[in-house]
Amino acid sequence: MKYAEISHFSHPKHNLKYDYTEKPFKCDGCNEVGIGSRYRCSNDHQSCDFDLHAHCALPSANITHPFYKKCTFQFLAKPPGNERRYCNACQKDVSGFLYHCKACGFDLHPCCAMLPMVLDDGETKLFLYRKVSSSCHRCGRKGRSWSYRSSCKKYNLHVACVREMLVENWRELYKGQSGKSIEGKSLALKNTLEHHHRSSSKGKVQKCCEIAGMAVQFVISAVLGDPTALIAGVVGSLISRG
Repeated sequence: MKYAEISHFSHPKHNLKYDYTEKPFKCDGCNEVGIGSRYRCSNDHQSCDFDLHAHCALPSANITHPFYKKCTFQFLAKPPGNERRYCNACQKDVSGFLYHCKACGFDLHPCCAMLPMVLDDGETKLFLYRKVSSSCHRCGRKGRSWSYRSSCKKYNLHVACVREMLVENWRELYKGQSGKSIEGKSLALKNTLEHHHRSSSKGKVQKCCEIAGMAVQFVISAVLGDPTALIAGVVGSLISRG
């Protein structure tokens, strides 16, 4: 459910207004990068610069997840204990808002917890897996984190790899300096996929690799916390148009 304006315990001085941006922002709840839907401080007279992912602004007190059927995850404002914790979905550090299973000790970033099980644009489907046997087309490794896999089962991309790609470059994008490095990496990924699926006899690229760029865009949008919006601005510039 979307609200135009809310109050939030993490920013008690001012209300937060729903906003949509095509520029990357840092979520002040989970401390991860975001784009698209957010809740932003409504006070225009003070430079609070306070933003929350929609998932962080409107969390559920408790959730379950199909990958962890015996777990109940509780929303927490900060990680429990003093030990370093990481997200079981993307393998990255958890330093802010999270969903935590007390019984099993599992942790999930709010946006990772809400990753869609299927990304579907009407023509292409990518399925979320906890583990896959094939290697990731970005890092070349197996396992490691949750992955999105194409219906042909020949295209696999770790959620962790997408997050790494974003974390490495979000500062440049946030400041409006340049998006070239991410675009280059996405182009390299697409070229890798095309080479992987190229037919030696006909030299043709399979359909699932012709849409590799769109697949990357799907996953980026989902990891950034706005899976329902295939953002035409910044996210669109992250993939190859060639």
